[in-house]
Amino acid sequence: MAKIDDRAPASKGSLNDDIGEEKRLALYRTQVVIREAEQRAYDLFLQNLVKGTSHLSLGQEAVAAGFAGAMHAGDLSFCTYRGHAHTLARGVPIVNVLGELMGRDIGLMRGKGGSMHLTSVEHGVMGSYAIIGAHLPIACGAAWRAQYKGAKDVSVCFFGDGTTNIGAFHEALNFAAVWKLPVVFVCENNLYMEYTPIGDVTAVEHPAADRAASYGLPRIIVDGNDADVVYRTATEAYAKARAGGGPSLIECMTYRYSGHSRADPAKYRPEGELERWKARDPIKLYRERLKQFGVGEDTILRIDAEVKREVDEATEACKAAPPPALDILTTDVYADGGFAWRN
Repeated sequence: MAKIDDRAPASKGSLNDDIGEEKRLALYRTQVVIREAEQRAYDLFLQNLVKGTSHLSLGQEAVAAGFAGAMHAGDLSFCTYRGHAHTLARGVPIVNVLGELMGRDIGLMRGKGGSMHLTSVEHGVMGSYAIIGAHLPIACGAAWRAQYKGAKDVSVCFFGDGTTNIGAFHEALNFAAVWKLPVVFVCENNLYMEYTPIGDVTAVEHPAADRAASYGLPRIIVDGNDADVVYRTATEAYAKARAGGGPSLIECMTYRYSGHSRADPAKYRPEGELERWKARDPIKLYRERLKQFGVGEDTILRIDAEVKREVDEATEACKAAPPPALDILTTDVYADGGFAWRN
């Protein structure tokens, strides 16, 4: 799978020939939902309404939208602590995500999990993992289950560039390759592993793709700010996995507009770097793509307004929602639903 250039067609008769207007509008809406919801999370944090820290994906929306848009019902997503985007992309309501960040009973985990532990089995979101690299072997386990049972679901594991220097990354890649598991590993390379440039501490230029050959996998690097490129690449990887062709390792080049977390002012970035990446903002790029494919400005503005209204309504619902009831404080600590230790 090579990087694909998405050129506007020469004639109107060939418009939307591979992805289609319906899917493109869905990809655009998903990116706008992520952008608006995460920007609102930022605003709520400044109002002291978001409890604990949070890790935003502002600027990285195309990765979540593209991979989720290509998934089938039943496919599984495994996210990092920067998991709001992928959770929203799988269709989890905005009100449940913001409610969880705000520690309200209306939240996805009834306010008990917070920003870094978003999970919705109903939507195929199998958890956000705060331990770097911890979820890669778990994604392998889910994929092994599918392979063993003859199921056709694919496990998709998202992680940052820093994870590629963790032992679990190499262990999971080797295991998946040896067993030809139906799992897709997606590195969101936003250039920084927390506060350190990934290039300063890594022996290869592309920390995921340049190591793929070690596990017999092709080197795949894509423009992570272009949802069409991401969607096409994901579609091909999923088809390969479902057909028994084994895993894929995909490195998506992107950039986060904010710091690592809300406690990080990101002053370590070179002057002008943020502005250069914002010139290729994924949502700005996709608005122009829609116009190239004949979508009217009125349709685009309608989607923007609808999403803004949804985020506003979700915000007010969360503000009005109560905190979690005290009687759930010690529930769901262990698998049996309780809190007592079992030997």
